[in-house]
Amino acid sequence: MTALTRNGLLGAALATVMSLPAVAQETISAVVIDGYPARALWVKEFTDFFIPEVDRRLAETGNYEMNWQENYGGSIVKPRGVLEGVQLGLGDIGIVTTIFHSSKLPAQGISGSTPFVASDARAVAKAVDEIAREFPAMNNEFNAQNQVYLATGVVLDTYQVFCSSEVSSVADLEGKKIAGAGLNLRYLEGIKDAAGVRGGLTDFYNMVQTGLVDCAMLWPEAASTFKIAEVAPYMIKADLGAVNSKTVTVNADYWAALPDEVKEVLQAVAVDYRDHVAGIAMDRAEAALNAYVEQGGTVVEISEEDRAAWANAMPNIAQEWAETLNGKGEAGTEMLAAYLGKLSDAGFTPVRDWTAE
Repeated sequence: MTALTRNGLLGAALATVMSLPAVAQETISAVVIDGYPARALWVKEFTDFFIPEVDRRLAETGNYEMNWQENYGGSIVKPRGVLEGVQLGLGDIGIVTTIFHSSKLPAQGISGSTPFVASDARAVAKAVDEIAREFPAMNNEFNAQNQVYLATGVVLDTYQVFCSSEVSSVADLEGKKIAGAGLNLRYLEGIKDAAGVRGGLTDFYNMVQTGLVDCAMLWPEAASTFKIAEVAPYMIKADLGAVNSKTVTVNADYWAALPDEVKEVLQAVAVDYRDHVAGIAMDRAEAALNAYVEQGGTVVEISEEDRAAWANAMPNIAQEWAETLNGKGEAGTEMLAAYLGKLSDAGFTPVRDWTAE
């Protein structure tokens, strides 16, 4: 073959390659919703961690890229409206605050129904998420809301009680009006004449400031972020426990249309986001407590005997939780035992044995 012929063939081959259509990268739009503001820990980390990590993993193959449309702070839904918003397709992906929906998502109340066990967001997040994958109850509940469960989240190291007037013990909470967001209002049933008032994190400052309530149950990171020390400068350090309160879900119709590669990446990153947010919550816990004090707050530590007395004065809300699920055909009793077993294996001993009748 002559050089001329060889060059001609190479030129023809190159022309053929150049004329073939390139494999197009598909762009997939994703509307993300949460009613809380962008400064809230879990929202900020969805922007700073979840989204970039999904983008990074998809870029490894180059088959797909996401067009993210983030809508927070009530631009599409209020904090209590994320579940319905994802159900109706107002958002493709949402961060559902599950404590607002105890009737529709009772299984999600597992950690909220077992106070005084573990004040470690990482351990609780992992245990709850494992329960969700080992038992069908949580997935079934979200399926009924036209949603696919990705992962649970724990954004608080432990609930504490923040009050407008000086307190030094659990007895000082007697007769007070105390704000809470959901299941934690049940904790007050162990305190004489205490009245629970339902509210949300973004409402607590005004609720205390206006005298609608005397105290509020939240966690130090949130207290620091929302300047709670300005209106509630006394904190009872009761270590009520970490609670799963955020779950990343996807609209089921949107999910069904996603390519498998994108589904797999979203599922994997959701678990990493779970651990990432819980880790930040724990990393910030001590600093947040110090910040609360710097902002004018006083921390009052109560005794282990005081904590035990409070726990034992409460109704056994864990057993009630299990029985509710049992009545729905789910394995509530088994889920409760498995969850507490996971925390026990992780080194946490409950102040009260919630599995006892």
